[in-house]
Amino acid sequence: MKRAVYPGSFDPMTFGHLDVILRAAQLFDEVVIGVLNNSSKTPLFSVEERVNILKEATKDNPRIKVESFSGLSVDFAKACNANVIVRGLRAITDFEFELQMAQTNRELEPGVDTTFLITSLQYAYLSSTTVKEVAGFGGDISKFVPDFVAKEIYKKLSERECL
Repeated sequence: MKRAVYPGSFDPMTFGHLDVILRAAQLFDEVVIGVLNNSSKTPLFSVEERVNILKEATKDNPRIKVESFSGLSVDFAKACNANVIVRGLRAITDFEFELQMAQTNRELEPGVDTTFLITSLQYAYLSSTTVKEVAGFGGDISKFVPDFVAKEIYKKLSERECL
C-alpha cells in the first residue's frame, strides 16, 4: 500500500487544500492529512476543530484519514508508515521554502520523499491567511472554502469579537 501524508496547519482549510487532498488521493492508496499542533502560533481554530472540519470535508473518500500531530512532518510520516510527504505549491515563491524543507526531510529520513502538487490555477492565489482576513472584514468567502467551513469561520470570528 502506498501511503502519503499531507501535513499542514489548515487554519482554515480552503478549496486549495481540498484540491491537493483529492488529487493526492488519486495518486496514493491512502492519504493521511496531518493537522499540525503548533503551540507557537495562535490559530483561529483548535486542533480538534481543524481535524473535525477536514474529516467532514473528506468524509466521502475512504482513502483519506485525518489525524493531528506535533513536531516534524518527517517524523509524522514515519509514524504513519508513509514514505511520501505531499506538499502543495501555489507559486514560485512557495518553491524555495518547500524545496529546502524537502531536502532537510530527505536528510533526516532518506526513506521519505516529498511529492509536490501544483495547486489548480483557480486556487493559486488562495491562502488561509487571505480567507481569515477577508472574513474578518465581513467579506464573502464562499469562493474560498466550503459553505460549512465559512459558517464556522464567521461563527468563530463573532465569538472573538464578543470577548
